[in-house]
Amino acid sequence: MALLGKAAVAMWWSVRPEQRSEFGDWHSHEHFPERMSIPGFRRGSRWTSTTDAEGFFVLYELEHYDVLTSKGYLDRLNAPTPWSTKMMPHHLGMIRSQCRIVASFGGGVATSLATIRLSPEAGRETALQARLSEVLDALARQPGLSGAHLLLTDTPRMSAPTTEQQIRGKDGAADWIVLLSGYDADVVERAVIAQLASSVLHAAGAQNRMTVGRYRLAFTMTPQDVAAI
Repeated sequence: MALLGKAAVAMWWSVRPEQRSEFGDWHSHEHFPERMSIPGFRRGSRWTSTTDAEGFFVLYELEHYDVLTSKGYLDRLNAPTPWSTKMMPHHLGMIRSQCRIVASFGGGVATSLATIRLSPEAGRETALQARLSEVLDALARQPGLSGAHLLLTDTPRMSAPTTEQQIRGKDGAADWIVLLSGYDADVVERAVIAQLASSVLHAAGAQNRMTVGRYRLAFTMTPQDVAAI
């Protein structure tokens, strides 16, 4: 999938089995429409982990970086609905990264996704970004794959945690994020093992500590979908 816009919010968390049914209803029928009604939000997608029974990944694609500090977004973060207030404590182990999209290749919405959270070694940021851009550009063109992207976390300076953050507790954040999507889960997995393995990325300038997630698409929405409801 080609990412829409120049910024994104990338999030990972877990939901226990007893909350998953209500979580899916809330997230699909209230939370996504609410977010897609905010000016500058271009697309939202929710992904279910294929390796962790409780894991989710959610991506909001934004028109530009300033949407992260826009009044429309902050108003929603500071005035959660009663249903959101109920569900926020069930977002366990939240990793929430506000990002700039620095490389994005491919097109369409895929069914399989791998996420890689990594950090560059000091002094090797430029070389690692250049190498990742080359690799991701090539991967997005391969049969079975549809999109390859690099996001860098750039957290806006905020005076205080938002109401939603206070309900959840302290959120973590990723650093650099690689997203690889495709319509063939086996091809996505082989690409992660071969071209995006820890040893390969470390040789290109990444630290050894990386976190890989594997997901399937559960739900996606755009502002046009909200208008049609």
